[in-house]
Amino acid sequence: MAMRPDEFYDHAVAAADDERRLPLARMTGWEISPFQEDGLRVTPLRPPVLPEPARHGEDPADCDTCRKRDEGIWFNERWRLIRIPRVGVPLVLMLLPRDHYDMEDLPDELAAELGLLSTRIARHVQALPHISRAHVYRFGDGGAHLHIWFFARPEGQAQLFGSWLVPWDDLLPEYPADVADADAAVVVDALIASHGGQRRP
Repeated sequence: MAMRPDEFYDHAVAAADDERRLPLARMTGWEISPFQEDGLRVTPLRPPVLPEPARHGEDPADCDTCRKRDEGIWFNERWRLIRIPRVGVPLVLMLLPRDHYDMEDLPDELAAELGLLSTRIARHVQALPHISRAHVYRFGDGGAHLHIWFFARPEGQAQLFGSWLVPWDDLLPEYPADVADADAAVVVDALIASHGGQRRP
């Protein structure tokens, strides 16, 4: 059985210093880290907050994502794909169900299609010139409406490998929007050919 919140906190604080700062992560020593270890400090560990604050859109009536169900660059009856603007890597896309679901209540039919769509989108992103990988992420703490991220890692940028890609994306200067729009259009064309659906209605 998993530790209770207080047990987990006590366990973690036992490894921290007098200010409740944990040691730097092993990842900060990796050569792909965007940060130098010298002078880098860990934020003090805060006690648990219970009950946890509600995520945005827990109530579908208050969900901004539901209100935008017809916005995006690709659609079918169940899903939509959007391009995230003002990012540092070449392309960031997000796949969302058009109706209000999260991962744990996604019907089996949509879950199966999510697997196919995720694979096809990643494949189409990686087929773009000068893109080496498509990183796929699901973070569930900010919004209650399921959203899957696709980050395109630029070819040859070895420092952007792996799990540090998201922090690097936030540090890099904004990628040219016209280039990202053109690449997103190529992905949409390939997705229509491989999965059906349509461009923005």
